[in-house]
Amino acid sequence: MKKLLNNPNEVVEEMLRGIEITNPDVDYDVEGAVISRKNKTRKVGVVSGGGSGHEPAHAGYVGYGMLDAAVSGNVFASPSPDRVLRGIQLADAKEGVLLVIKNYAGDIMNFEIAEELAKEEGIEVDHVVVKDDVAVEDSDDSTGRRGIAGTVFVHKIAGAKAESGASLAEVKRVAQKAIQNVRSFGVSLSSCTIPAVGKAGFTIEENKMEVGMGIHGEPGIIKTKLGTSKEVSNLIVNRILEDMDYGDNSEVAVMVNGLGGTPLMELYILAADIDHELKEHGLQPIKYYVGNYMTAIEMAGASCSLLKLDDELKELLLMPCNTSALKE
Repeated sequence: MKKLLNNPNEVVEEMLRGIEITNPDVDYDVEGAVISRKNKTRKVGVVSGGGSGHEPAHAGYVGYGMLDAAVSGNVFASPSPDRVLRGIQLADAKEGVLLVIKNYAGDIMNFEIAEELAKEEGIEVDHVVVKDDVAVEDSDDSTGRRGIAGTVFVHKIAGAKAESGASLAEVKRVAQKAIQNVRSFGVSLSSCTIPAVGKAGFTIEENKMEVGMGIHGEPGIIKTKLGTSKEVSNLIVNRILEDMDYGDNSEVAVMVNGLGGTPLMELYILAADIDHELKEHGLQPIKYYVGNYMTAIEMAGASCSLLKLDDELKELLLMPCNTSALKE
């Protein structure tokens, strides 16, 4: 294992300290492992979080126009209810707090426990659950589709609505609307190494790729021959469009997300090929995000998240934000 670390068991604490040092607009709450906005304003608070190892998610999206607090668990592990409660407390400006939860059993359980504890303290709290990964069959229980990079679109939409002074109910409504209109799919080219473990948990052969692998290394749909960027873009776009009818001539926002180990050169090549595929299907990409938005430590590979826009979602998406990972 070659990594720039001190103590492999203290990577989360040291990372969060680095985020605080390099971003003058946030504070690091050591006890809760929470990054929060330094200056509160009287509005609905938006809180997200999850296991570490997905940077810049989620702490990188704390700031104007996005999150008010992000809660970190250990690497690939859900934060405990007491940590989430601390995040809620730090984001609370007496107008209510919305939790944006990715669809993993541990996250849902711990965030919902924290929500109930916060309500006992008199804080108005509600939540939404993101499950954008079309590699997994949807279901009515908490073990259905995974929440992956499309979650960043939900942060942006909910954060923009909250910044406008909307009520908690309205912020939840647009967050849910974004969830209903975003789908994601990706491929992985390599494994990743959890620092405290010190070795990769699995291997992917040199000429193979895992189609639909999760951001914690969960199995994909199939392991197949490594394709060209054009072949991968065709696979990704068709899989997404098979899952949801985006309609003819619809405007979409596109996120080409690296998993941590893929160079920007390759992500831009993939973005160009995805753009071609989308236009072949009659869609109008009006906004692109290309880079590392929700990673899996140093895993090689990429995902695409496709958000169908209407006038409301488009306006919110294009509103300004100022975070360490995203500035518009």
